[in-house]
Amino acid sequence: MTNFEAVRAHLVGRQTLIDNDPYLISFELDVGRGRRQGIYLLEMKSEDGRCYLRISSPIAPLAKSNAERALRFNWAQRVGYFAVSDLDGTAYLHLCENRVFEGLRTPELDAVINEIGRLSDHLEQQVSQGQDLL
Repeated sequence: MTNFEAVRAHLVGRQTLIDNDPYLISFELDVGRGRRQGIYLLEMKSEDGRCYLRISSPIAPLAKSNAERALRFNWAQRVGYFAVSDLDGTAYLHLCENRVFEGLRTPELDAVINEIGRLSDHLEQQVSQGQDLL
């Protein structure tokens, strides 16, 4: 994967895309047990000009989440970090992962998408006492 268009080409036909914009792709990942988790992929550029792929998944509205519980959960993980981003004007806690395009391979992309999706669904259940907020 050398750029965002290679990521898009890989996902088209594998996922039903909700957003398919020049620098943003989103879809719902099947995480099992009849649950689906929103996944967002976007292209970012660093200050030194390197291009990155951000994979993120919303967990819960920030105001309704237990941030301490979420941060303790994140501390134990080997992948991902937390960020806050607005969805429809509401601040949401997101689980994120950034990968540089250089050297990114299809199996790694698929693994990161699945891991972020499953972890964020699990965390959503913990933070929201089992409710499916998204």
